[in-house]
Amino acid sequence: MVFQAFDPDDEESFGKMRDLFSPAQVDQSFRQALMLCWMMLPDDKRNIDELEQQFRRIVDRALQNLREDGQAFGSK
Repeated sequence: MVFQAFDPDDEESFGKMRDLFSPAQVDQSFRQALMLCWMMLPDDKRNIDELEQQFRRIVDRALQNLREDGQAFGSK
C-alpha cells in the first residue's frame, strides 16, 4: 500500500493523487471486490453466473444511489 500526504490547500492535490494511482488501481479494486463477493456467496450458489448477477446488482444499486444523491444534493 502506498501512503502519500496531500496538502488540502493545494489545488492540484486531486491531480497528483490521480497520477499516483493509475488505471491499474481501479482494476485491482474491482478484482478485490469480485473476490470478496465470491467468498461471501453461499457454497451452493458459488458459481460465475451467480457472482456476475450479484456483482452487477450491487454495482447497479450503487450507481443508482449516486444518481439519486446527485439529484438530491445538486451535484453533477
